[in-house]
Amino acid sequence: MTSPPSVDRDTGQETLGEILGGPRSALDATLPAVAFVGAWLVPGHSVRWAVGSAVAVGICLTGWRVLRGGRPMAALLGLLGTLLAGLIVLRTGRAADFFLVQLVSNTASALLWTISIVARWPLLGVIVGLVLGQRTRWRADPELVRAYSRGSWVWVGQYALRMAVLWPLWFIDQVVALGLARVLLSWPLVVVCLGVSWWVVRRSLGDHPGLRHPRVAEGHHG
Repeated sequence: MTSPPSVDRDTGQETLGEILGGPRSALDATLPAVAFVGAWLVPGHSVRWAVGSAVAVGICLTGWRVLRGGRPMAALLGLLGTLLAGLIVLRTGRAADFFLVQLVSNTASALLWTISIVARWPLLGVIVGLVLGQRTRWRADPELVRAYSRGSWVWVGQYALRMAVLWPLWFIDQVVALGLARVLLSWPLVVVCLGVSWWVVRRSLGDHPGLRHPRVAEGHHG
């Protein structure tokens, strides 16, 4: 039996967390990093053992997703990220470089989300529109474009916060602190980001019928 969708009590509408699938993939992404730091802390600080542990955990997570009949794409992408991070560490020999992939991806994401807002193609709207099968119909609704733009700024802030914390730790080679920050700034931050961005979107829409019901202008074909 499947659990009922999460519904906002004030509006009767599904929340962003329900629509976008919640923070599960973010939680999965933290486990290889935890395994990496844990193995690295073993006397000797072997980056080979640390990389092997992280990759093994990533493979197990991917297999678990497949066996449970879920969508393994997030786990596969996470595994690819772990493999790339591991290759970088093996090449440089510097344990802190395991987190370099995430640092670069968060920097690129902050820039991409900002550009999308300025271009009036807010990525929050693009993602929700694809998930809901709306294609680009939401762009014909100025209220939705405005709401998604405001909500997207919350996601920019999420990436900016990670950058502000993780980059300095990477520069001073604080491996354990990077691992701890990776956990705290992954799924807990995603939970907060989903909640705050949904609150911003909901407040911006007012009496709008909701994300599933864009007010499409006459003659627009998304």
